[in-house]
Amino acid sequence: MAATFNNLLDKLHLTTKEEGVSAMEPTKEELKELKDKYSQAGQDHVFTFYDDLSTSEKAGLFERLKSFDPKYINEITEKALRPAQGSDESQETKLEPLPEAATASILDSKDEDIQSWYTSGLEYVNKGQVAVVLMAGGQGTRLGSSDPKGCFNIGLPSQKSLFQIQAERIWKVQQLAEKQSGKKDVFIPWYVMTSGPTRRATEQFFEEHNYFGLQKDNVSIFEQGVLPCISNDSKILLESKSKVAVAPDGNGGIYQALLTSNVRTDMRKRGIQHIHAYCVDNCLVKVADPVFIGFAASKDVDIATKVVRKRNAKEPVGLILQKNGKPDVVEYSEIDDATAGAKDSKQPDLLKFRAANIVNHYYSFRFLETIEDWVHKLPHHVARKKIPYVDIEKGKTVKPDKPNGIKLEQFVFDVFPLLSLDKFACMEVEREEEFSPLKNAKGTGVDDPDTSKQDILNQGRRWVQNVGGIVESESALEETGVEVSPLVSYGGEGLEFLSTRTIKAPAVIEKED
Repeated sequence: MAATFNNLLDKLHLTTKEEGVSAMEPTKEELKELKDKYSQAGQDHVFTFYDDLSTSEKAGLFERLKSFDPKYINEITEKALRPAQGSDESQETKLEPLPEAATASILDSKDEDIQSWYTSGLEYVNKGQVAVVLMAGGQGTRLGSSDPKGCFNIGLPSQKSLFQIQAERIWKVQQLAEKQSGKKDVFIPWYVMTSGPTRRATEQFFEEHNYFGLQKDNVSIFEQGVLPCISNDSKILLESKSKVAVAPDGNGGIYQALLTSNVRTDMRKRGIQHIHAYCVDNCLVKVADPVFIGFAASKDVDIATKVVRKRNAKEPVGLILQKNGKPDVVEYSEIDDATAGAKDSKQPDLLKFRAANIVNHYYSFRFLETIEDWVHKLPHHVARKKIPYVDIEKGKTVKPDKPNGIKLEQFVFDVFPLLSLDKFACMEVEREEEFSPLKNAKGTGVDDPDTSKQDILNQGRRWVQNVGGIVESESALEETGVEVSPLVSYGGEGLEFLSTRTIKAPAVIEKED
């Protein structure tokens, strides 16, 4: 019935194409009130073409403009473009590694500690206290695709997408938890944060693939917010006569989105206490990692983060450390050569600052319950872009050939400095086991589909060889890797049935037989 009604509204041009909802033209009083609001903020040019629009276009523009507070937009634009000079700006920034008590490394932790974290992590899963939040708002534009990045097929023998790989890892953790406890029906809710351009395509992809074997009720797809694009003279840009130019508010928009989407409310109803959040483009990510959950819970922290060891002093990665006594992320461009190359006094063969950020975080639910107290304190950052816009005087669309405005965004790690050091922890993991980002087009040779695929195949080969299996290829030109399905093994466990096998690569291990 609802679909029929919406179809009728479409035929009568009474729906907005963006939202697909009833588009009623605002009353004169409503319009005047909104116009006054924008006029007082010096942004009333956004109504320049309003009288010439159709009913549905008027409704769409009105709804979009109503969703913004122009005074607030002016304030955050001013702060982003001209950050206030703090009272301690003249003091030298002090950078130090995180305190040892707040850190652990999978590379040199005791086996009994890792096993203890793993066991307790699965116990939290069994209690229904673990949830996963996926940041999946990006499109695969740089990969040559307009689809959501999570839909991308990196070329594995199984042809699985990033979404499928990650969903199957969640399924496997549920199975491992059930096996440990003997319980049935253990679930990890998966909250998938999309953006305006990716939400519908993501929903459709999940539906077409039957949620990759997960229960539909335990998968929630929600949308991060947007902010208007701003011209170089601080004016809100119009994409067309009837549309504001907008852009997603960055991965730091996750905090506000958890509120507006009612995700946090759902977590509360379910009794969630521990949340794993990560980015979709890492094909090796250990989703809902029991070791990480157990580690963070044992420290009783509000935020924990995974890092990999920086390859060398010149690697362009952000570093997780303490800045002026607070946990923080410092970008590589903010660190001088001497600091980047400094050696660890206790381990001179290692860099002093080596904890590379991979956007892989843990949150306590008690911390997310305080979002309203601090979300307004998070800064906005400026990204200068070439933004198509409508010339207000001529009414024509202009495609600039150089940056003509800014997009405002927040970063997920902007919240770190709000914590005291005793509420923040860091776990170093093996890069080859847990981090292979997909950033570039095929053929680039760095962080591209081929490197992602090969990293999974190399991992599978190591796992098979670790249990005594043999992997060989028929010729030197053949790939030597093995794709081990997450449905079979989450982290290399349970592969003893391959101990006497010789596997011809490339191969897929999809089930135990």
